[in-house]
Amino acid sequence: MYKKCSWVNCITDKSKKMKKHNFNAGPSIIPEQVKEQTAKGILDLNGIGLSVMEISHRSKEFSAIIEEAASLLRELLFVPDSHSVVFTHGGASLNFCMVPYNLLEKKAAYLDTGSWSSKAIKEAKLFGEVEVVASSKDKNYTYIPKNFTIPANADYFHITTNNTIFGTEIKKDFNSPVPLIADASSDILSRPMDVSKYGLIYGGAQKNVGPAGVAFVIIRKDILGKVTRPIPSMLDYRIYIENGSLYNTPACLSVYGCLLMLRWLKNLGGVKAIHKINLEKAKILYDEIDRNKLFKPTVPNEEDRSIMNVTFVMADEYQEKEADFLQYAISQGMVGIKGHRSVGGFRASIYNPLPMESVKALIKAMKEFEAKL
Repeated sequence: MYKKCSWVNCITDKSKKMKKHNFNAGPSIIPEQVKEQTAKGILDLNGIGLSVMEISHRSKEFSAIIEEAASLLRELLFVPDSHSVVFTHGGASLNFCMVPYNLLEKKAAYLDTGSWSSKAIKEAKLFGEVEVVASSKDKNYTYIPKNFTIPANADYFHITTNNTIFGTEIKKDFNSPVPLIADASSDILSRPMDVSKYGLIYGGAQKNVGPAGVAFVIIRKDILGKVTRPIPSMLDYRIYIENGSLYNTPACLSVYGCLLMLRWLKNLGGVKAIHKINLEKAKILYDEIDRNKLFKPTVPNEEDRSIMNVTFVMADEYQEKEADFLQYAISQGMVGIKGHRSVGGFRASIYNPLPMESVKALIKAMKEFEAKL
């Protein structure tokens, strides 16, 4: 049992050994079986006597890995034949500049919903005019802007579908008069998406797709090749398509991890099945935040609340208990729930691999802490 003593020092040997519940925002939780399979591949890939870390990226073994990973991503998201699936270096952050490098000729339109969209806007301004059609910065990004107009004369319209820091999410696919571009780093594969409505979808893998070190890009091929500027080979999406993501040595181990994660999701029933689970996880956690007198959500509008990153703070009259609750939650096995410094409070990232058991454990800790006051 939890011993009666100060919140800071009262961590027993039992609590140190208890199960860890990984709410890290990214790199994030990986399914146990995927970690085990990856470890086997690191020692000996499918019995060939070599590690996946030491085979040639031109070998038939690795070609099979990257081709199956791209095929599974296509299958799970119902990607149409008009789009290509590739893997790039540099995470989503490099794609912040790759998108305008490849697509911005005169003007681009952006929706500003948080830190990552702001960084994407900053990169785009290096290549041409940028129109911010709407922003939620006025309320510290605690809502998704509505009733904005997408300019028909823009080369593309860019959105960030899920905002990891601020806990908001765009849950619909916009009808855009220009190519719709989405940074979907933190909610890809968590819910159905109509990929046919997007010109390009990109993101870092380290939330729902696999381990850190690689980014995925889904591109409608007909939007490429329209800018007049020369594009360096490693920043040209066409080079990745033409070379099957093998123009240079890819992040082989990370791609292998993505393959195993995508297999795991397919075996679970795919995006439709995991979406149902994700909705259930998010609902019971938000319900507890709304019920518990100690806490309040940072996103007031339920429609705008992320099902991947649940952000909340202490209620005004209990703000002095923030550090105490954080320490108590850690003592109960919670990992990575401290909120980003720009928001404060707490953030529970409940990505696809996080089991319902972990969400219920956090809720239990919240209720226990409330009962002690």
